[in-house]
Amino acid sequence: MSRTCQVCGRGTKASQSRSHSNIATKTKQYINIQTKKIDGDKVKVCAKCIKTAAKNKS
Repeated sequence: MSRTCQVCGRGTKASQSRSHSNIATKTKQYINIQTKKIDGDKVKVCAKCIKTAAKNKS
């Protein structure tokens, strides 16, 4: 399953989790992907694009 926005193309980012002793562990930060219907098609869209589309609609 792809965790990228089909509108803007944003995806996961690499990050580091730091322990108390400052040891770095690699992690991933996922974006907020939601399934929405746009023009009758199901599309995986990030929350940022949903907010922008709502702002441009009105």
